[in-house]
Amino acid sequence: MSYQINKVGVIGAGTMGGGIAALIAGTGLPVVLLDVPAEGADRNKTVRALWERQRKSSPAALFTPEAANLVTLGNIEDDFDKLSECDWIIEAIIEQLEPKQQLMARIEAVRKPNTIVSSNTSGIPISSIGAQRSEEFRKHFLGTHFFNPPRYLKLLEVIPTTDTAPEVIAFIKDFGTHHLGKGVVVCKDTPGFIANRIGAFVSQVRLLAAIENGYSVEEVDALTGVLIGNPKTATFRLADLVGLDVIWNVNRNQHAALVNDESREIFQSPEILNKLVEQKALGNKSGAGFYKAVHTQAGREFHILDLKTGQYESPTKPRSTLVDEVKSIEDIGQRIKKIFECGEDRDAIYLIETTLQILGYAARRVPEICDSITDVDNAMKWGFNTSLGPFGTWDAIGVREGAAMMRTRNIPVPQWVDDMLAKGNTSFYQREGAKVTGVYLPLAIGYGPIANSQWQIALKDNYATPRELKRNASASLHDIGDGVLCFEFHSKGNTLDALIYDVGHYALDVLEGRDDFRALVIGSQGKDFCLGANIGMFLQAIAAAGGDFKLIEKVSFDLQEFLMRFRFARKPVVAAPYQRVLGGGAEVVMAGASVVAAAETYIGLVEFGVGIIPAAGGCKELVRRNVSPHVAEGGNVVADVTPHLAKVFETIAYAKVSESAYIAQQRGFFKSSDSIVLNSDNLIGIAKQKVIQLAESHYVAPSRADKSVWAAGRKGKAFLFSSVDQLRWGKFMSAHDALIAKKLAHVLCGGDLSSPQWVTEDYILELEREAFASLLGETKTQERITHMLKYAKPLRN
Repeated sequence: MSYQINKVGVIGAGTMGGGIAALIAGTGLPVVLLDVPAEGADRNKTVRALWERQRKSSPAALFTPEAANLVTLGNIEDDFDKLSECDWIIEAIIEQLEPKQQLMARIEAVRKPNTIVSSNTSGIPISSIGAQRSEEFRKHFLGTHFFNPPRYLKLLEVIPTTDTAPEVIAFIKDFGTHHLGKGVVVCKDTPGFIANRIGAFVSQVRLLAAIENGYSVEEVDALTGVLIGNPKTATFRLADLVGLDVIWNVNRNQHAALVNDESREIFQSPEILNKLVEQKALGNKSGAGFYKAVHTQAGREFHILDLKTGQYESPTKPRSTLVDEVKSIEDIGQRIKKIFECGEDRDAIYLIETTLQILGYAARRVPEICDSITDVDNAMKWGFNTSLGPFGTWDAIGVREGAAMMRTRNIPVPQWVDDMLAKGNTSFYQREGAKVTGVYLPLAIGYGPIANSQWQIALKDNYATPRELKRNASASLHDIGDGVLCFEFHSKGNTLDALIYDVGHYALDVLEGRDDFRALVIGSQGKDFCLGANIGMFLQAIAAAGGDFKLIEKVSFDLQEFLMRFRFARKPVVAAPYQRVLGGGAEVVMAGASVVAAAETYIGLVEFGVGIIPAAGGCKELVRRNVSPHVAEGGNVVADVTPHLAKVFETIAYAKVSESAYIAQQRGFFKSSDSIVLNSDNLIGIAKQKVIQLAESHYVAPSRADKSVWAAGRKGKAFLFSSVDQLRWGKFMSAHDALIAKKLAHVLCGGDLSSPQWVTEDYILELEREAFASLLGETKTQERITHMLKYAKPLRN
């Protein structure tokens, strides 16, 4: 049986159900969203109010506001039969077994044959929810546990029952991975599944160890955040974010359900947590939890709960010699190994003792919660945004060494780990250099291959191999096969600097000069694609120039020429942006022949905030992409370009950053022909495919001599100047903002041309350089740059 999903039904429009509906609609599928009927004449009042929260949520639940049009609202009394049109029905109602069972009976009465039905429960056994249904229903029934918020958290746990058809499991796994862009793991139908089971244990172990051994909230969060590859929310800030009532309920449910778990008592909430919940100090949503927001004369600060007294105290920002010693180690695995070598240090002791408990517990849950240690690691990485899962962490320590340390502390080591070590297998993952090639399979008692998508390319696998053609501290050039090069940034924040320019020019020399390479991808795999140019270089340029206008202008010229080499290269270049793409990073992306962007791409030209304008083609490209298409060829018949010119001006002057790749497409950062990918793991592989298609379709590069930019001239400039003056008069702009804005308007309109006309790209680039150099010479711009470097936030002067 082959399955296809053309419409989805979601029952329950609350936080989870509404978020799931928003995610699915964002991918282009129509959704029927139902909730309980409201009293009175307006029966859909409840569902409409809940959906309105999703539409207005921040961060946005929808990829674009227009995606909301794909959602049809209704209630479960008047509109239940609309579910008969759906190919997948998702239940996301109250976490109680009986209402879920009753709902399944109603769904079975209206669903068409072969419609897949799933529950989004996080704690109720899936088999119990569908137990009373027919065999055909149960074959198509399973759990699909999304993590909140559904758009942003990558993990999707798929929980089949013993009755679920294998082809249904395979289909939902594939659909979740490729259409919804999720990281999918298959779990067994056990309490908490994978991520919540182990995640709750992690939280409890860290909290209990702090209480029992006298570690403060501040100390623990300094140790359990980015230092060991976790988000900066660490332990206690994460608890406040999730909600202490949620954590308390999870602990209670886990303790009640896990009667055969040897570590069951860990899930007993300590007295301090009980008191906080009793006092309604539930974390961020109540203003107080382990941290409390306090307004002082110096501004808002967060006071910290004393775990012994239960009182809040001012932050102390404790220093840690361990943190100072290991934080410079870039590789997380090597950093953790170093921590384990510092066994006499008080902070190291906390991390060693708690980590060993966590690793032992995770290993003892296999094969109870799932058969695959890869799924355990992925569940923790995707569900909690960690760099390593438990088994990756144990590998970093050393499996044999970790097991020995556990035994000295009476932490049980499961038999399958002892069997693995007895056979001489000393790691959970097999590696060739940096590349992971296999994983230990406990049930098979041996190694098996890692199952990755055909599109997944891990650039780190090339490091220190012949496929890494050039490398320095900020960038690398890779041979990724089939005649395709990949130019990778890996500077801090992937910011553009002289070392990136060096590798980039080399990449273009290789692309243009060697017949064995036919195309180039610009792609990276750090946290963000590119946070822009290193603005410290601007201050250095000012100092070096000594007030010489032409020397300052050369900084912009060199960057322009660097990016124009990509734009006008004989062979195609495709950029693969993701996450934050700011300033010069956006200009890099727009220099390519095409783009394959992750759906979660937040791109913007943000230079205005440091007192300058885009000067590496950003102004030129947004005009070329947004204004020029509205002018007839030859310029004889001219449409009103004013609204489009105003859109470009506002995008740059207000430093607008797109909320998704789809919004970026609407703003002209990406073309309508550019591709958007939901699963960022596949980004470089799909970019590689696209650039090969361009190469094989006899790609013809644009000509630098073409007049492809429509310049509105003095008339357009007067219109924009008028807008700036109104903002200035209304005190929405400072005098310096107005100066920057008018220089921006001058560039966007092609300067003082007496009439609108077509101009070359170089003509606009020259205007960009002149404006950039003159603004860098302004004292207030220099103050803005200095302030940004010092405080990482803009100065409005």
